[in-house]
Amino acid sequence: MGPSARGGEIARGRWGIRLNRVKYPRCTATALTLMSAVVLIDQVSKLWAVHALTPDKPLPVLGEWFRLYLVRNPGAAFSMGTQVTIVFSLIQLAAVILCLVLSLRSRSMWSALSIGLIGGGAAGNLLDRIFRSPGGMHGHVVDFFSFWSFAVFNVADSAITVGVAVYLVYSLVVEPARTRQVAAPAGGKKEVHG
Repeated sequence: MGPSARGGEIARGRWGIRLNRVKYPRCTATALTLMSAVVLIDQVSKLWAVHALTPDKPLPVLGEWFRLYLVRNPGAAFSMGTQVTIVFSLIQLAAVILCLVLSLRSRSMWSALSIGLIGGGAAGNLLDRIFRSPGGMHGHVVDFFSFWSFAVFNVADSAITVGVAVYLVYSLVVEPARTRQVAAPAGGKKEVHG
């Protein structure tokens, strides 16, 4: 492995990647805890759905507006790409690994929330790809939430969607506002040139 830890960082690891100590442990803990919680809630809800719902028989909750409708999806959103399940499995695996690495580098609660939600959602669906029939990275994802005639989805899909939304709000609204605030002169008024 390389030299031992000195001065706050670990020297190059096995593959030459520099590994820094976790600088923001609270953000890292939030991201990893949220990832774990999403996976747990997703898998428990899917276990319930598989045992409580009849496949392809909708159970109205709020009329036709919201139904529980158990389907097994070999593809991606809207059941696209049903013949390339392995590709989606590999993308989800890469997403989970990336989110785990990013969680160690997370510097804000905004990033911790988005990393935790996206990583947890990707991991929840990846578990289906690995362990559900037919298995071996070809498994079908359990979906059971249905709004109107929109796509049928699950807790993991919802977490990914909310995580992306949190990231977009942070990167398009919050961060630019912080940057403008830091760039403003001490007097608080910007000089406008026309």
